[in-house]
Amino acid sequence: MLNDPRSHGLWEKTAPQPPVTSALTGAVSADVVVVGGGYTGLSSSLHLAEAGSKVVLLEAAEIGFGGAGRNVGLINAGMWVMPDDLPGVLGPVYGERLLDLLGNAPRLVMELIDKHGIACELERNGTLHVAVGASGLKEIEDRARQWAARGAPVVLLDAAETVKRVGSSAYTGSLLDMRAGTLQPLAYARGLAHAAVKAGVSIHTSSPVIGTERKGNRWTIKTAKGEVTADWIIVATDAYSTGPWEAVRNEQVHLPYFNLATRPLSDNLRGSILAGREGVWDTKEILSSYRMDQAGRLVFGSVGALRNTGLGIHTAWAKRSLKKLFPQLGDVEFECEWYGKIGMTANALPRFHRFAPNVVGFSGYNGRGIAPGTVFGRTLAQLILGQTTEADLPLPLTAPSEPSFRAVKEMWYEAGAQLAHFADARF
Repeated sequence: MLNDPRSHGLWEKTAPQPPVTSALTGAVSADVVVVGGGYTGLSSSLHLAEAGSKVVLLEAAEIGFGGAGRNVGLINAGMWVMPDDLPGVLGPVYGERLLDLLGNAPRLVMELIDKHGIACELERNGTLHVAVGASGLKEIEDRARQWAARGAPVVLLDAAETVKRVGSSAYTGSLLDMRAGTLQPLAYARGLAHAAVKAGVSIHTSSPVIGTERKGNRWTIKTAKGEVTADWIIVATDAYSTGPWEAVRNEQVHLPYFNLATRPLSDNLRGSILAGREGVWDTKEILSSYRMDQAGRLVFGSVGALRNTGLGIHTAWAKRSLKKLFPQLGDVEFECEWYGKIGMTANALPRFHRFAPNVVGFSGYNGRGIAPGTVFGRTLAQLILGQTTEADLPLPLTAPSEPSFRAVKEMWYEAGAQLAHFADARF
């Protein structure tokens, strides 16, 4: 995509092909127009079409172009916010609803993969939130206690057990969450697209929306060469939003995040590093994450953008870090490198917006796009189908609002990550 190997990296190299699509031309009619070909848009389209709705999906670039095709591929449960803190932020009703929905969201992802036979390297062995130092251990102890009180299948592992599972002695413990897992994120998005097309969804790529018009009780959504008339619009563009719903992008601070993939490891190395194939992320403020792909490549990532001086700084840091984490690796070379944007909201929680009559969307996944995007897509479909009401949603209705000093914060995140990785030679 973009004729740039750093836009989608390994995932584009190894994902199955997407369904054949084309740009929208001429005038068509639908029940629902979905704008955005990521997890939320594809999930909502699929669920609507399976219920009998006529759906047109408009994607500005290609399926999985935004965060769906660039991330690490961890199917995590919940959000960054501690479980016990959510009711305090959202109130007891919305807080508990969101905890329940997102805590179980990985299950829906896996059910859809099974139902539609999506080839996306799914691993169901959980994820490990690994603790760095005493403060990190305290954090995962608190998180484990709070999720366990809600009946979640989480287990706190000591340093010795963490060494066995991870293959590194860098951590003071870890939290194993058996609800979670890993997958090939672009392959999952493309698989959802195939399932949606099979269910009757008309997908048009290279079709950015340039305007909308309300005519009576219907909307006309315009692209450069066509238009769709529909009763409903789902806005599923999130951190990569442009055009009529750029307010969604503007309410989020972009945090750059990169990934680097090694060449496939030998059988001996694969037996000593993540032998259980869990996905991993740590408790550091500038966090790191890693997991294995199906071919045995170690995918390692952190905050930062692989451009300008960042390319050399982050790559050198990653090589040094992997050598410290896993001395058995020796000197590593990377086969692929790529980066994207995580949209961070002010309270690190997603948003529900009604932009106009019958124009709705969820956004702000804060680096947790796979499971939340999938389950929120289903929730939007249920709302439009009348299977739920706005009063029963897991989030309150809010209006998009731009955070203070957004542009300054984004520049600082990119520059700060470079400074930290330049200086960081320890764990």
